[in-house]
Amino acid sequence: MTPLTNHPEKPFDLPNHSISPTVAADGSSRSAPIFITGIGTEIGKTVVSSIIVEALGANYWKPIQAGIEEASDNEKVRGLISNSTSLFYDEVYKLKLPASPHIAARQEHERIDLEKINNEYTNIPSNCLVIEGAGGLMVPLNEQEFIIDLIELLRAKVILVSRNYLGSINHSLITAALCRQRKLEVVGWIFNDQYLQYEEEIASWSGYPKIASIPFEANITPQFVSEQAQQIKPKLLQCLYDKN
Repeated sequence: MTPLTNHPEKPFDLPNHSISPTVAADGSSRSAPIFITGIGTEIGKTVVSSIIVEALGANYWKPIQAGIEEASDNEKVRGLISNSTSLFYDEVYKLKLPASPHIAARQEHERIDLEKINNEYTNIPSNCLVIEGAGGLMVPLNEQEFIIDLIELLRAKVILVSRNYLGSINHSLITAALCRQRKLEVVGWIFNDQYLQYEEEIASWSGYPKIASIPFEANITPQFVSEQAQQIKPKLLQCLYDKN
């Protein structure tokens, strides 16, 4: 089976940000951040973000938080990291309503501005940064722009998170197809939860490699995150930096 192919047209005629490569506030060039997105909501992006931050000793940023229960995702990730080097940057938009970001922002008489997020990004030091998105690629941020537009604007590498549920194969392949249509640089897949031996098929059909499979764990602890980080680190580094 050949990988999903590019399609010449963009779905929904979405805006395309034609910008120069992102630079730091001091004018220096910077390495691409790693953007964690997935095939939907509640599929384990925060746990996966924690594991990747721990594996790389990276910094963490979730620019848009919609819905806060006991703790924000920033606070959750901070509480799961064991290393002493990772830094955690404040949200640009911290919205109360647990809804699509554009609706949550509207509820608070705000409009999410991607250029404002990009400006904040340029002030973050240019060492390894993991950015956690909200929901999937087509989550609306305002009346015109989506998560995928933010990824393009930040010139980010993408790690896709998929979780096992009825319909997840379809959702995974649709996500992969959209990445190809928009020519995103996809590092690979991290599968979360108990899969039914079809991770390799999703990887093969999508044309993106499998980085790791994270087992189901009801009680996520720093020890679990540290153990998983050590396990996935070699393949993660290979997928990130080995282009051969």
